[in-house]
Amino acid sequence: MREDYRTDDANSSDGPGRGHARRKFLKLTVAGAGLGALAGPAVLSTAGRASAVTAPLTSFTHPGILHNSSDLARIKSRVGAGTAPWYAGYQQLAASGYSSSSYSMAGPYATVSRGSSGYGGNDALWSDANAAYQNALMWVITGDTAHATKALQIIKGWSTTLTLINGSEAELAGGIYGAKLAAAAEIMHYTAPSGSWTSSQIARTVAMFEDVFVPVIEGYDDSGWGLMCLRGMFQIGVFCDNLTVFNAAYNAFYTNNCCSLGRMINSTGQCTESGRDQQHTQLILGALAEVCETAWIQGLDLYGAADKRLLSGFEYKASYSLGNNVDFTPWGGCKVTYNTISSENRGEFRPIYEMGHNHYVKRLGGWAGYTSQAAARLRPEGAAFQCDHPGFGTLLYTR
Repeated sequence: MREDYRTDDANSSDGPGRGHARRKFLKLTVAGAGLGALAGPAVLSTAGRASAVTAPLTSFTHPGILHNSSDLARIKSRVGAGTAPWYAGYQQLAASGYSSSSYSMAGPYATVSRGSSGYGGNDALWSDANAAYQNALMWVITGDTAHATKALQIIKGWSTTLTLINGSEAELAGGIYGAKLAAAAEIMHYTAPSGSWTSSQIARTVAMFEDVFVPVIEGYDDSGWGLMCLRGMFQIGVFCDNLTVFNAAYNAFYTNNCCSLGRMINSTGQCTESGRDQQHTQLILGALAEVCETAWIQGLDLYGAADKRLLSGFEYKASYSLGNNVDFTPWGGCKVTYNTISSENRGEFRPIYEMGHNHYVKRLGGWAGYTSQAAARLRPEGAAFQCDHPGFGTLLYTR
């Protein structure tokens, strides 16, 4: 299925940022702070307008998207030793066609369309982004340069070709696929074999992200739609070493009217799309976890924001999908409110739970009962749906 956050009255193809192949650089930044925002890094406000939260970052840790150097070394070491459960997780990764050094590129395309302009190049971009990321991981784990070559072939191919992302769903393509491609590029930037990726080629990749992806996603949007943009901004900002991009996304996490943490998850853990279906709810939780993991690597504790609001979201969702009853109040995004919880996809679990379980339980030594049960049910986690999450959390996040 295609991910789609639009309501019928929002399916216009001329929304903010669509079709721009130029550097717009954060025209909106944090001016739209407000409803559901954080008044500061610790306290949620449920109404009113809030001033921007100034991010403390003045420099980046690299590699720093989803995995740092210690993470990559741990994964490689555990797999090399055949240690459970990492090795079982690695077998899931290695079995995926996107992890093969013989993967045949589906792109690149100069224009990627999603939505009103059709879907030309759309599947190619998310497929190739998956393959770049998974081959980058395989390169780190195995040391086989064929995987490094494949990951770089994909990244170089798209960075020399892509000039436009358009269509009424352009933000989803830019945010979801951009985040995955940036994660791949970040790994390769700091691990690639010597001489395999020149400074001019890296600069061209930075330019692709800043000139093609950022103008599409910097305006955010409502609910999960806007969150996909926020996730893309976080991860692109790190790869590009662009504090303006990253810090704008950081501010949006706390203050954006329609896609801040407080707008996505209320104080009970109920998600803005719990009334829509449980797959999109998990898409939101997984994306928030990615943002929090990347921020953690950069020294920012977004996992702990608003008294561990993300954990409340994981627990609420996992409890409901494990068959328990949960309280529900009318809740939704800026454009739609749901009056009852949805049972659609209730018992289906996406591979997002290891990241939350391992942070709150293993890293912090806390409790995440329902989240831990969901993680155990999926272990070892396999691939995500399309390009929606990193997947393979047992391999990547077990501590």
